[in-house]
Amino acid sequence: MKKTLKMCAIALLALVAFSACKKQKTVDPNVQLGIDTLLIKDFVAKNALTGVKQLGTTGLYYKIIEPGTGTGVYKESSIIKANYTGRLLSGSIFDKSITEPYTFYLGGNVIYGWTLGVQLIRKGGKIRLFIPSAYAYGTEAQGSIPANAVLDFDIELVDVQY
Repeated sequence: MKKTLKMCAIALLALVAFSACKKQKTVDPNVQLGIDTLLIKDFVAKNALTGVKQLGTTGLYYKIIEPGTGTGVYKESSIIKANYTGRLLSGSIFDKSITEPYTFYLGGNVIYGWTLGVQLIRKGGKIRLFIPSAYAYGTEAQGSIPANAVLDFDIELVDVQY
């Protein structure tokens, strides 16, 4: 009886241990932001990029290439038309506008990193964004974009309707 009870206890402990290991695949968002920040800073340094700034404490990094013109105030309903190229930090392109600019509402169906980043420039402006995974697709893979991926975008605002 003692032997059976001991075997059951060992089996239960093993089950709990394996379950705990499985759950640890999810990374704490603050830890992931720290990882993403180090990846971005390392990428910027290795590629000798100058003029790259961090947007507050968000973890989003950017470089304004051209500020653009205009004085409108962005709203969620602002309509944006933009040409863009999206890359992983490895340099592989996962998406780009090809024949026409991408059109979207600022508060619409775009990743939050875009919503933050495009507001830093005006019509005709160009910006490079380094978006931490929390402001992109987070822990969910999207096509060729792996989970927890930092994204690198070149964006040109073709038109803005405030």
